[in-house]
Amino acid sequence: MADPATAAIEPRIVVETGVDARVAAIIEPIVADLGYRLVRVKSSRRNGMTLQVMAERPDGSMTVDDCEQISRNISPALDVEDPITEAYHLEVSSPGIDRPLVRRSDFERWSGHIARIETSLPVDGRRRFRGTLLGVEGDATSLKLEDAPAGAPDRVQIPLAAIGDAKLVLTDALIDDTLRDHAALSGGEVSDIDDITDESSDA
Repeated sequence: MADPATAAIEPRIVVETGVDARVAAIIEPIVADLGYRLVRVKSSRRNGMTLQVMAERPDGSMTVDDCEQISRNISPALDVEDPITEAYHLEVSSPGIDRPLVRRSDFERWSGHIARIETSLPVDGRRRFRGTLLGVEGDATSLKLEDAPAGAPDRVQIPLAAIGDAKLVLTDALIDDTLRDHAALSGGEVSDIDDITDESSDA
C-alpha cells in the first residue's frame, strides 16, 4: 500500500460542489488513510443514480483490488452519514487516460498534452479553453491555445484558483505516454491499451 502521509500532502485545487462536495468531505480522509488520493466525486443520473468515485495511488497507478478496497471502506461511512437521500450505485474507478486534472502536480506532470479547461470566472474574456498544457508558473498554468485567431496571442495563463474543471483530451500521444508510465510502474511492457483501461471496478 502507498504511504498515507504521501497521499495527503498535496491538496486538490479543483473540487466539487453541492452533494458531491459533501460526499468528498466524508470519504477523502478515509481514502487518504488507506494510502490513496481522491481525484473526483461525481453523481449522475446514469443507471438511476450513480455515485462515481475516482481515486489513485500517489504514483498514479490503480488496480481492481485497490478499487474494491476503497469501496469496502467508504461504503459504511456513506451509509452512516447518508449524504444522498435516494438509492444509488457506488462506482469506484481509476481516473482513466483522459483523466481530470485536480492537483497542481497534474498540470505539471501532463505538460505537453492537450487539455480542456473551464474556469469559474472569465479569463481574458472567456471561460472555456482547449490547448496544450505548458506547465505551471507561480499560481497559474499556461496553455497554448488551439483556436487563437490569426495575429492574436496563442498562449494564456489561467490562475489555478479560477479553474472549475479540467480534463486531458484523449490523443495518441497521451495513450503512448500513459502506456510507458504503466510499463515503468509494473516493471514490464504493456502492449495493449486494454491493460490500462480495465483497471476500474463497479463496487
